[in-house]
Amino acid sequence: MAKVFTRAEVAKHNTVADLWIIINDGVYDLTKFVNLHPGGGFPLKEVAGRDATVEFYGMHRADVLENKRYAKLRIGTVADPPATAAEAPTPYAEAQGFWRKHSPYYDESHNRFRTAVRDFLDKEIKPTAVADDEKGKRPSKAVALKLGQAGLICALFGGAAPLMRDMGYTKYIGDIEPEKFDEFHELILSEEFKRLGCYGLADGLIGGLAIGCPPVLKFGSDDLIKRVAVPVVRGEKRICLCVSEPYAGSDVAQLKTHAKLSADGKHWILNGVKKWITGGMFSDFFTVLAQTVDENGKKGMTMMVAELDDTIDLKPIKTSYSPAAGTAYVEFTDTMVPVENVLGKPHLGFRYAMANFNKERWGMVSAGNQLSRNMIKECFKWAIQRKIFGKRLIDQPVIRFKLAQMVAEVEAVHSLLEDMTYQMSKLEDKTAMSLGGQIALLKYKQTRAATVVMDNAVQIFGGRALTRSGMGVMVEKYQRSFKMQAILGGSEEVLADFAIRQALKVKKGVQHAKL
Repeated sequence: MAKVFTRAEVAKHNTVADLWIIINDGVYDLTKFVNLHPGGGFPLKEVAGRDATVEFYGMHRADVLENKRYAKLRIGTVADPPATAAEAPTPYAEAQGFWRKHSPYYDESHNRFRTAVRDFLDKEIKPTAVADDEKGKRPSKAVALKLGQAGLICALFGGAAPLMRDMGYTKYIGDIEPEKFDEFHELILSEEFKRLGCYGLADGLIGGLAIGCPPVLKFGSDDLIKRVAVPVVRGEKRICLCVSEPYAGSDVAQLKTHAKLSADGKHWILNGVKKWITGGMFSDFFTVLAQTVDENGKKGMTMMVAELDDTIDLKPIKTSYSPAAGTAYVEFTDTMVPVENVLGKPHLGFRYAMANFNKERWGMVSAGNQLSRNMIKECFKWAIQRKIFGKRLIDQPVIRFKLAQMVAEVEAVHSLLEDMTYQMSKLEDKTAMSLGGQIALLKYKQTRAATVVMDNAVQIFGGRALTRSGMGVMVEKYQRSFKMQAILGGSEEVLADFAIRQALKVKKGVQHAKL
């Protein structure tokens, strides 16, 4: 049973040699810690022997108290703790469908799914997420298997109900039947992973899988799905998508990786390099787009699955965000790919890659907008607790204006995203090219919105937004990596141009429109 101390008793311990403080309802003995304090001894001397709750929350995040290293400094509770009200939800911290009373898109199953996924991630991933992200820690096999067992990896691919049944899964986490799983469940899943606030870590957990496996499921043979997709879905193996190269980013047509048929016609001999491959460092399978020429001289691009062996060299690429994403430089040197590992038909790979881009970009929008929403949550909480010039930040009109700008941008993108998700849910072909231009425009809008959000968040947090620890750690983490969204999956400029060119094609006669 915890010891109980009066405030008068705590007040007696007010020297460097004997230093106690009160935080919330807890009494902490910092005598041996004062010289180890990351912020030095001065701040602790200033509050020795008294209630330091206000000062603590002006310098530290609440989760510091949950750290085992600091939790052991707690020696008891204070006899008359301050009354604490239940924490109210942070404004705009949740997606619209989660807090609106009426929604045309969500039902009880979506809320149930969100709750279950959030509980899972809060238990299995969140406790060490920030530390793992900073260290660049590879996702453990144990975590991957848990994700597979919960059906969360299969959920990345639009449910894949038949595959779920064949593998013995009966329901998703949250008691969701595979046949009832829809695009809005997918949207929720993407948001919840990015709610962790660790962009690199989340990409390392699911990023490569989410874009590398769908082509296998859509265009692969039954045998290839069994050999590749099934172990990936179970969390036993990992896969990534290899399209981008040093020579070809948004301009996919310029890629130079090539493959030719072996003399016996049983293998494609693959040579070339791929760059900025998310999850590549952790992968067992590589969904590769390559230039090909068959025995008849027919040319084109072919998509195929290469399996990790000694002919595939992996090198880590240091990027703006965490090594936990497993971003790789992948080199293929006479890699033998069985012809059975070709996805769909040879020389049609460019078409398959374009079809895959729609879902990839949609996923990037949902993830990116959630990361921006995280910034809104961080900024609201900080503005409420931080005081400057005798007032809380939230009481300063300029801060409320910045928050309003952020909220307006994020909510506008989310409304467009929900409408696009609905359109996708009504199409038989979930990667329908008819939505390509609209999804490209949505991604452009999301990354522009993220720029406004990030700029305002940094200004609200000030120097803390530039510090890789403490109060602004999540803001610093995001401001270091958010710009990647404007490049990955197609640069802003290329996507904006593509959206307008598509509009001109779809609207017949528009070329001749006059005022």
